[in-house]
Amino acid sequence: MAQWLEQCHIAWDTPSRHSGESMPVGGHDIGLNVWVEGEELLFYMDRSGSFDENNQMLKLGRVRLRLHPSPFGEGCGFRQELKLREGYAEITGTAADGGQTRIEVWVDVHQPVVHVEVYGDQPTLLEAVYENWRLQEREVPKDRRMSALSTVGYPGTVTTKPDQVAFDGEGVLFFHRNRSEELFFDKVVRLEGLGEVERQLWNPQKNLTFGGMMTGSGCKPSGVEEGSYIRTPYRGWRLESKRAENNHRVAVYLHTSQADSEEEWRRGLDRLIRHAEKDIVRAKADSREWWRAYWERSYIHIRPERPDADDPVWQAGRNYQLFRYMLGCNAFGTYPTKFNGGLFTVDPCFVLSGDDSWQSESADFRRWGGGSFTAQNQRLVYWPMLKSGDGDLMKPQFDFYLRALPNAELRTKVYWGHEGCSFTEQLENFGLPIGWGWGWPDSHDRIHCRKPFMDPTEQVAPWIKYLYLNQLEFSFMIMKFREYSGADIREYMPLIESSIRFFDEHYQYMYSLETTRRLDEQGKLVLFPSTACETYKLALNPADLVAALTAAVSAVLELPGEWLDGSERGGSRTYYRELLQRLPELPYRYIDGRKTIAPAQSWNGILNVEIPQLYPVFPYELYGIGREKLQVAIDTWRYGVDTPEQKNHVSWHQDNIFCARMGLTEEAAAITVNKLEDGPLRFPAFWGRAMTGCPTITGAAAA
Repeated sequence: MAQWLEQCHIAWDTPSRHSGESMPVGGHDIGLNVWVEGEELLFYMDRSGSFDENNQMLKLGRVRLRLHPSPFGEGCGFRQELKLREGYAEITGTAADGGQTRIEVWVDVHQPVVHVEVYGDQPTLLEAVYENWRLQEREVPKDRRMSALSTVGYPGTVTTKPDQVAFDGEGVLFFHRNRSEELFFDKVVRLEGLGEVERQLWNPQKNLTFGGMMTGSGCKPSGVEEGSYIRTPYRGWRLESKRAENNHRVAVYLHTSQADSEEEWRRGLDRLIRHAEKDIVRAKADSREWWRAYWERSYIHIRPERPDADDPVWQAGRNYQLFRYMLGCNAFGTYPTKFNGGLFTVDPCFVLSGDDSWQSESADFRRWGGGSFTAQNQRLVYWPMLKSGDGDLMKPQFDFYLRALPNAELRTKVYWGHEGCSFTEQLENFGLPIGWGWGWPDSHDRIHCRKPFMDPTEQVAPWIKYLYLNQLEFSFMIMKFREYSGADIREYMPLIESSIRFFDEHYQYMYSLETTRRLDEQGKLVLFPSTACETYKLALNPADLVAALTAAVSAVLELPGEWLDGSERGGSRTYYRELLQRLPELPYRYIDGRKTIAPAQSWNGILNVEIPQLYPVFPYELYGIGREKLQVAIDTWRYGVDTPEQKNHVSWHQDNIFCARMGLTEEAAAITVNKLEDGPLRFPAFWGRAMTGCPTITGAAAA
């Protein structure tokens, strides 16, 4: 294993030109983009859960290191290597006389601390600069708001608030504390008609404070400098070593909490620093051991005997390892890894095409960004973890929904007066639909503008209207996690039961509004109005939803009896058996004489490019290898799609999984190779420019 993994190491023998040629390094819930530019080492810092007043996910700043004399000057040898097995980056500069300076950049897996260690054959002076570009309040242009999705289409002014940065003792203290009077949480709650129950809603934005402290061993503050990276002005707070030394150490301690005051947040940061400083040698050893164990528990080898970086098949195996490394960097995150860049986004001018104005956008920008989560994309980050043995990494995604469950249930009760949670496809981290999808009155966005007399309980965005499917998928994923790991998932039973009960009660309620009956003539639920993924609109009994309910209810019935009978939430095995009988049948249609799964019993238009008629194959396992009527699924793949664009390999398309689940191995392999081939940036596993912006890590979902 060790030899194969070393083949997958990424090593560069020249410095980078800019942040777009950076290398990911991380651990715990921290991601760094590390690169050497000119004679300086730089890295961006990102951390799970760093959401500001607009619910935009902000970088925690940039660090710049200089050594005098520089080991990266003209005539010096250079090497930068991501050492996967131990989870760190090593940068080496070799002078003409053979003297070396080696720098290790690593993150403590078990606590949120960034370490930079310098080991030199000769003494050097060190400068460590903490850089921040959020120096003053900045208005966010209307066409640049996608990094905080609820703000898109908002008719008012949106501003990013400044951070607070200052020297503190012999270190640099930096943090962002959300202004309670400026929270988009309040705007979204009132937009969606929930103002009267606002005090009952969980608010993760209130008093959220995130930042940290940068220190250097034997360093002292030596001044503030000004500069501009690309076209973004910044200010840098510089620490300087008091004397030339062979070895140096810089540490950045990061702390996030919903503290009642700045003082309370600072006390938490001080506790972290004291604890982290107790035994750095042990922390380093423990972190490297965690990564070694991570790689030992599962791996995929493709042509290990013939390593060839130009071979797309070999690239697929190597890039899978890189993808899994980036997932491991958020093993202990409060929030799940975002599909659109994870913790490793960079300055957008290097990853988004268009005019030069992107050069004035900072590294805070990301498409489909912020505290909002797009379930259709997030799911593909987490499904592969079941078979890779990384179930412990799935907890942040499960907890995301569990924390917001009371809000999603209260929303249902206010709108429709029945039980169950209603998580929409795109939602904020507090469990409500994003403002953009809901629609702002008087918005400049014509499609997403909310008009008078529109349904006050539904989103206006046509792609995601009536789309609640994925709360079932994540519930099913939790139950599959139990199947794979044997874990006790009782803490998630309220989420699972509420997710299922919503569809039972909601569609009985909706049908009764039109017919006075709650079920059709056959005693079945009528799943309308609905949608098959984002693609088949105004759908009746969509295949993906029927399959999801069938799979989820069946999985619940396989749980231990004591988990259901006598449940405080009213669940019982009898209820779920009866519900299973109320579910409509999967819809079918014949195409060229072949029976195929239909997207829905009926629909009124095609808007997007998903294939919901194959969701009974994946993720819901009603069809597939070893199951009856496999040919129906295969014919659906070959003949049952309605537009050529529905078949693709980029981004969230899951065609390789469909094919693998149906035994179409050659097609599955070809699509997977296309999906996992080198991306457009220097680091080969930064994919995704086609749909979501780059870097993104959705692309590596495995069957």
